[in-house]
Amino acid sequence: MLAISRALVEQIVAHAREDHPDEACGVIAGPAGSDDPQRFIPMLNAAMSPTFYEFDSTDLLRLYREMDDRDEEPVVIYHSHTATEAYPSRTDIAYASEPNAHYVLVSTRETGREPGPYELRSFRIVDGEVTEEEVRITDTAS
Repeated sequence: MLAISRALVEQIVAHAREDHPDEACGVIAGPAGSDDPQRFIPMLNAAMSPTFYEFDSTDLLRLYREMDDRDEEPVVIYHSHTATEAYPSRTDIAYASEPNAHYVLVSTRETGREPGPYELRSFRIVDGEVTEEEVRITDTAS
């Protein structure tokens, strides 16, 4: 189960709407070993694509060094789908390389950049196996 604050969910959704019609992507870091998402880190979709996301390799290296310096790890890796449901694509599954991370997908297919309904789901992806998990949204800061 992913426990995540309402504020972080709102930041994910806002980023997805802002980047629509391209996919948005980013990371939420937390203390190493905690499974506690705390620090929202929006990233640039280097692919600038409505059907694919890719972290810029330089930005990603910088992020991992920063997380290492802060004794953090990627608790959530998120991205958006702009025209399909919030479920990992074959490409998403193939590129999933953090077995301890929660892979959060948000779909903006119904409303695009506008306020309104969205779909948000979380998955564990380990060795190509996808398992959906419950998302518990809390009102706490982290």
